[in-house]
Amino acid sequence: MCSTIKMYYVYVLLSKKDSKFYIGHTKDLRNRLKEHNNGRVESTCSRRPFRVIYYEASEHLKDALKREKYLKSTYGHRYLRNRLQYSIDKER
Repeated sequence: MCSTIKMYYVYVLLSKKDSKFYIGHTKDLRNRLKEHNNGRVESTCSRRPFRVIYYEASEHLKDALKREKYLKSTYGHRYLRNRLQYSIDKER
């Protein structure tokens, strides 16, 4: 019998309204995007709609949380802007 591996996702959303990032983590990326776009996340409800421009998967929650913390740092923002230049420019 195969066991299902539970994955944790770190994701980056880009607001179509203000072209800014939102970085978070979740166990269910599709559902979390729906929550953001339906206004059920208080911190992002005024910045809707969003689209996922980047995500990473980890087997362990601690790894995902560590990566999320890095991506929210100055160095992490710099990494994302360099890594996702086309995705960001496409929105503008």
